[in-house]
Amino acid sequence: MTNDVSHDAELVRVLYQEHAGPLFVFCVRYTGDAQRAEDVVQEVFVRAWRSLSRVDLETRPVRPWLLAVARNLLTDLHRAQTSRPATLDEAVLAQLPAPDELDRAVESWRVAAALQQLSAAHREVLVHAHWLGRSVAETATALGVPPGTVKSRTYYALRALRLALEEGDAP
Repeated sequence: MTNDVSHDAELVRVLYQEHAGPLFVFCVRYTGDAQRAEDVVQEVFVRAWRSLSRVDLETRPVRPWLLAVARNLLTDLHRAQTSRPATLDEAVLAQLPAPDELDRAVESWRVAAALQQLSAAHREVLVHAHWLGRSVAETATALGVPPGTVKSRTYYALRALRLALEEGDAP
């Protein structure tokens, strides 16, 4: 058994000397990262060592087999990286732009323009109910109309506002 282990270790050493360079170049081209390529090359030779008893190196070309093992490892590595969300460190987060007030201003202008398209009664009920935060009863008292009228005007005013905003999005 010890003889087989030393023979296998010597065989892997010879394989490493002959094929590690081209494998490394292949892995660097695939990953763009020398450290990751070195890790993959090491794993290829670990797997080769484990598989020596199952692979006939006398009849099978060695380099294509090693390249296939490397390609499979690289594919697995790529899949593992793309299946997990990327993590950001504090330096990257600090470079991200802050929320832009321009979007908020544009949205306010869109709503103001859509409000101008509503009737005066609908615009008035929305101002009292939503912008001033008044209840139905308070709005009814302020406008001098029954609470049922406030409810129906609010419903139809919101519907008209939504339609005006949707029409504003159309090209």
